[in-house]
Amino acid sequence: MSAPLPLPLAVPLAGLASPAWLWLLVPVAALVVLYLLAQRRRSAYAVRFATLPMLERLAPKRPAWRRHVPAALLLAAFVVLCFAAARPEVDREVPRERATVIVTVDVSLSMQATDVAPDRLTAAREAAATFIAGLPDGFNVGVVQFAGSASVLAEPSPDKAEAVAALDRLELAEGTAIGDGVLTSLAQVEALGDQSTTDPDGGESEPVPATIVLLSDGTNTVGSSVDQAAAAATEADVPVSTIAYGTPTGTVEVDGQIVPVPVDQPSLDALAEATGGNGYSAETAEQLDQVYDDIQSSIGYRTEPQDVTPYVVALALLLGLVAAGFSLRWFSRLP
Repeated sequence: MSAPLPLPLAVPLAGLASPAWLWLLVPVAALVVLYLLAQRRRSAYAVRFATLPMLERLAPKRPAWRRHVPAALLLAAFVVLCFAAARPEVDREVPRERATVIVTVDVSLSMQATDVAPDRLTAAREAAATFIAGLPDGFNVGVVQFAGSASVLAEPSPDKAEAVAALDRLELAEGTAIGDGVLTSLAQVEALGDQSTTDPDGGESEPVPATIVLLSDGTNTVGSSVDQAAAAATEADVPVSTIAYGTPTGTVEVDGQIVPVPVDQPSLDALAEATGGNGYSAETAEQLDQVYDDIQSSIGYRTEPQDVTPYVVALALLLGLVAAGFSLRWFSRLP
């Protein structure tokens, strides 16, 4: 199991494991009230038995606000200790030990458009290679291409070099079978069998997560519908993150004629949303690199609660020590 990451100075609180302990704040609040009442009685007593000019002569340098500082810090330490008893937790990103990622690439003829230098397919190949190389060791990575039909270029395995090499075999063809690309990718995930991560604490194991990263620039024209693919991915609990790649003004030459090939982002976004994935868009190679970086971060880590009680106890101790220091410095006594 991975070691917990160092706690940063400011992390939003995710929750409390034992919130019932917050009832300890009630006696702390009562102590605040008693302190305020004591200060009020003290002021009333001083005014009653001495005239104000006499008080000025007897105590020309009263501590004023300083006499409240140690008490305030001590009360703050009590409050922090109450929260420590409730066992506060924060959400931390922990690296996944295993996962399956299928990189699914559109190789339809529209991918030869040069609106992205040097062309859409070349830029997509280079970005996908960087993405695969940056995935954590131990991840299963596969590569699927689709045009008029879908085919597997690299079966999912921990061999990232094989997956990167498979990208060099991407070949342009007619048609855009987005649905078939998703279904073929799902078949590769299913072919791995029922794998599970082991729990070092002896608890129940959890299935190895899988995700499909699909890059396309067009609309589904042949094969299975996108709705069918989305339903299958949802049933298999495999999210599909889509990348709409290219610009609205992209064109290709077909039989001597210039044909516009704008990106159909709404359809790809709908596929991602239906399967629980994320929809992205990229119009340049640099933007595509950033998209792959974001996807890599999202699938390479999982969020889990981390108990931060020791940090909160340390804060309470620090507040108590500061209160004692001020009291000794100003009044030569502990608060």
